[in-house]
Amino acid sequence: MSNTTTNTKTQSGFMTTTTQNGFIRVVKDCASGTVGGIVQVFVGQPFDTVKVRLQTQPVPKAGEQPRYFGMLDCIRKTRKHEGFSAFYKGTTTPLVGVGACVSIQFLVLEFMKRFFNERNGGKSGSFTNSQLYLSGAAAGIANSIISGPVEHIRTRLQVQITSSQAQNAAKPTYSGPLDCIKKIYSSYGIRGIYKGQFITMFREFQGYGQYFFIYEFLMQRSMINENKARHEIQGWKSCLFGAIAGYGMWAIIYPVDLIKSKLQTDGFTPHTRQYKSSWDCARKTYAKEGIKGFYPGFSACILRAGPVNAATFVAFELAMRLFDKL
Repeated sequence: MSNTTTNTKTQSGFMTTTTQNGFIRVVKDCASGTVGGIVQVFVGQPFDTVKVRLQTQPVPKAGEQPRYFGMLDCIRKTRKHEGFSAFYKGTTTPLVGVGACVSIQFLVLEFMKRFFNERNGGKSGSFTNSQLYLSGAAAGIANSIISGPVEHIRTRLQVQITSSQAQNAAKPTYSGPLDCIKKIYSSYGIRGIYKGQFITMFREFQGYGQYFFIYEFLMQRSMINENKARHEIQGWKSCLFGAIAGYGMWAIIYPVDLIKSKLQTDGFTPHTRQYKSSWDCARKTYAKEGIKGFYPGFSACILRAGPVNAATFVAFELAMRLFDKL
């Protein structure tokens, strides 16, 4: 098995390299990422459900009332008609899938950082801005292989209104994630499962490039300025950097995420779908609603971004430190 490197602190406070079995390093990166992913799901799922419902609600016709008047109205109606458990609809899929996604994200991120670290002559903390961005973008593209279908299934389950007390409620199309996967695959094959994949890959490339660039830039600067190793950086700073990274990512990619949600809840056939492509979705959204049409659910997303991403990075960093002691 090939060897890779881990970081240790020198007397000067910077990082040198020591040898560690490559397989063990991969396992630790995956395990730490999985911990971060599980925490992310439990903290963020209610916010995400509200976001998706606001993003995908139909545009009311003349004289009609919208299904939801805003974030608080969506929360109130969901809780009233479907109960608290409705905020965790589709949780099984992301609990498994997002754990895998975040594991892949951090695995690829750490691999790219080691790759650039070797190109930089082993000078940890000396990554260029482009290297940090490309490391995050690579993590996003790798992650999209799983995040695309996971988010597709989760989104379709989240928009189902299951209570007979709710207005315009109908019998749900899917009884759960496995039923959803089975029905889509049997009718439309693997292409149906990967519906909206191109826009997902675009979102992940840009979003995670921005996301990990912000976090790693702040972490690296803190290590250099304080003359400390990574594991010596205070937990509250990891929490703060994660929140800032989350805000920075969603502020940039939210309109793209909205298009993705619309495409993933659209019909599968030419007779049932509203949008022919990502560009067609963007064009029609702007024509009907203007620029504000790209931002329904943005408040729920921003409320989610801080605590969810703070918790994700704190969980990842703590898990890494714990596993490194084993």
